[in-house]
Amino acid sequence: MSILTRPRQADNQQYPEHVFHLPDAHMVLWPGWLNAGESAQLQAELVAQLAWAQDSILMFGKKVKIPRQQVWMADSHCSYRYSGTTFMPVPWHPAVKQLAGEISRFLQQPFNCVLLNLYANGQQHMGWHADNEPELGDDPVIASVSLGAARRFELKHRRQQWQLALDLTPGSLLLMSQGSQQHWLHRLPKQSRVTETRLNLTFRYIAAKA
Repeated sequence: MSILTRPRQADNQQYPEHVFHLPDAHMVLWPGWLNAGESAQLQAELVAQLAWAQDSILMFGKKVKIPRQQVWMADSHCSYRYSGTTFMPVPWHPAVKQLAGEISRFLQQPFNCVLLNLYANGQQHMGWHADNEPELGDDPVIASVSLGAARRFELKHRRQQWQLALDLTPGSLLLMSQGSQQHWLHRLPKQSRVTETRLNLTFRYIAAKA
């Protein structure tokens, strides 16, 4: 069954946008890009049907378990390596494939892979990083969809004192482009008062090797 119930066009005024012209980067946030019903339905389906794993990554020379569960989903050529670990893609779930297509049309930007992160509560988190792995190209464009619990999303400039904090509510779509991975870091910090599950999908593009 289709998760998305209405077409989305980039010039559709029913999706208010917040544009952030940051030093060395450009970001846009659309709160409520998915409505409450779409967001809840998609989260329930993916939590129940995907093979979630608490993978290990390399930190300070040691393999450690990440403080969340994840799935790497993509076209068959889209292997992905970060923190000393190579991830091979699982096939597209139909609802995620549909969502990727809708976001691509809305943003006029191709996406062929997605990292899904599942946070059981506010104790699970992600540290400071940039999505700047070589396979993503020189200036990656990242589209992030948030489902479930609202969480604080923080960014900081690599060399200057600029910082930004956003509350990402369920159904929101965040576009990070034009230098956001080259010049900024981002994280999802711990929030002890958050007791509900959050699911985040970050869509990317990996070109096929010639």
